[in-house]
Amino acid sequence: MANQLIGQASRYLQQHAHNPVDWFPWGEAAFEKARTEDKPVFLSIGYSACHWCHVMAHESFEDQETATLLNDHFVSIKVDREERPDLDSIYMGAVQAMTGSGGWPMSVFITPDGTPFYGGTYFPKEPRYNMPSFTQLLQAIAEAWRERRDALTSRGQQVVGALQKQQAPDSGSSGASPTLDPDVVQQAYGALRQSFDARHGGWGSAPKFPQPMALEFLLRYHHTTSDRQALAMVTETLEAMARGGIYDQLGGGFHRYAVDANWLTPHFEKMLYDNAQLARVYLHAWQVTREPLFRAVVEETLDYVVRDMTSPEGGFYATQDADSDGEEGAFYTWTPGQLHDVLGESATALLDLYGVTPSGSFEGKNILTFRGTFEERRAGDAARLRLFEARSQRTLPGRDEKVITAWNGLMLAAFAEAARVFGVERYRVIAERNAAFLLRELRTPQGRLMHIHYGDEANVTGLLEDYAHLIEGLIALYQATFQPHLYSAASELARTMLEHFGAAPYDTREGMTLYDTADDVENLLLRPRQVQDSAVPSGNAMAATVLQTLTRLGDDPSFEDIARRSLAMMHASMSEYPLGFGQWLIALDSALAASVEVAIAGDPDAEETRALVRAARQAYAPHCLLAVGRGSVPELLAHRTQVDGRPTAYVCRNRICLPPVTSPEQLHKLLSA
Repeated sequence: MANQLIGQASRYLQQHAHNPVDWFPWGEAAFEKARTEDKPVFLSIGYSACHWCHVMAHESFEDQETATLLNDHFVSIKVDREERPDLDSIYMGAVQAMTGSGGWPMSVFITPDGTPFYGGTYFPKEPRYNMPSFTQLLQAIAEAWRERRDALTSRGQQVVGALQKQQAPDSGSSGASPTLDPDVVQQAYGALRQSFDARHGGWGSAPKFPQPMALEFLLRYHHTTSDRQALAMVTETLEAMARGGIYDQLGGGFHRYAVDANWLTPHFEKMLYDNAQLARVYLHAWQVTREPLFRAVVEETLDYVVRDMTSPEGGFYATQDADSDGEEGAFYTWTPGQLHDVLGESATALLDLYGVTPSGSFEGKNILTFRGTFEERRAGDAARLRLFEARSQRTLPGRDEKVITAWNGLMLAAFAEAARVFGVERYRVIAERNAAFLLRELRTPQGRLMHIHYGDEANVTGLLEDYAHLIEGLIALYQATFQPHLYSAASELARTMLEHFGAAPYDTREGMTLYDTADDVENLLLRPRQVQDSAVPSGNAMAATVLQTLTRLGDDPSFEDIARRSLAMMHASMSEYPLGFGQWLIALDSALAASVEVAIAGDPDAEETRALVRAARQAYAPHCLLAVGRGSVPELLAHRTQVDGRPTAYVCRNRICLPPVTSPEQLHKLLSA
């Protein structure tokens, strides 16, 4: 039998379409039923690669006794958080307000008007982990709804009040000219240094997350200050992750996070956004250090995405599951006997090199980690390839093939930068195909973005993060190819973003942060305005980043003003909680740094022009932007003429331009000054 989820495009919702629970998708039909039958709503939010979502599904949602309780006393709604991050943001905020923590699966009880009054995450089938059983909870909530409804609704109103207070914009940006405080950068750096795990790299204990935005900020801090400790925190963390179980030593790519402090045991799902951000961090770290392991990680991660996470049309898929054959990590783990079966006598040399023991490191099996030198790693490439091919015969982890605009924007930037830095043509081709797919399939004729693409159609109106992250990807690809239409598309999307996600004209009394949802979508419990980074940069933080970049390329000066007002509002949060505001710190670094713009008048495909481009890009230079061409798009190129008919470079520092030069040597000298 099927429930109301049958026919939904989401893979996660389809996984629940044959539960005995009478699930509804989010929509008016569910709430009308709740009002008519005078029942509370049970809202369950998760995603297809979520291990504990699967556990709760098997224990409770596939259980007839539990389903009967839900069907008799509640109207049940199932939401894919990747499809509806706006709903996830609202109700995750409610759960965190009620419990002090959050996660997935998210379990929220709400009134028929959408007000949350009780919530949590995973609840077991039987009482354990100091938690009641899910059936006990359902019975208690049903009784309270009948007997003490006023107390529940009163609590719900308090939760909504707390959420509304959190959403209220800070008045700190009021005034004509927001002032940015350089001390914020130093304070954030000090906080990161103090909380750094000097033994294992990274921050925190268990579980431990990669924190790519903090690592990017530290690379920029080192670039500006030459602080050795900042670089050491980056390189120690990146090396520890590259050697650990969080990195797939055979197939490339990173798992979501480590459940321990030393990066050994991962939560085995793979997310597109993690791999996009980490590929860029390793790429930038390679530019600074020329460490060969970092380059190998970039190449292997991007190759993994091409091989396992790319649609025939050029979109990047969202996730891979942690489980296969119903067992977490089964695809990735090995026994010594399995290694010997594949490699024969040569397996012995690899056992110590990859941390393999008879007792194993995960449920009797081994997660491969790397303990040798880079030369030993290279020497073992043939053996690794044989293991990879043998592993490919196992049951593959499930893959969620939805294409999410925001996450694709992040991965587009990674491929574009790798193409530019490494000079690898196939990365450029992949990036161009992806950009063309996104602009063709996920942009409407009216210039609006859609959030998600399922197979043959786009779905869900685009969110702020979709605009901001795609703009970032398009700018990165413009910097790799200098195709004017990419800049034009980014500029047009920025204008649409500001028109539909903020108050226009911009009122400083309302602050300068943008809303997560557009001004013409369905009315929710409240209109979310998320400023803190999550596993991906917040839409607001990335908007502040790309608006500055577009201004420097010659776009509307008001873009930069909007970005600076946003940054001024976030000073306290950045300095006190740098791990939660890493993208804001990157944007602040861009605002405070001595910017360099290079406009090269010449044919981008001509060798003489390319020589100038190479001279401008000999090192990691996060504050340097290039525009190349013979027209006036972007505007940085306007009125730039060739000297003596030769490609000519114009260097501007903090908007003060130097005399033009025509030789790579002259350009390199100017940029090195």
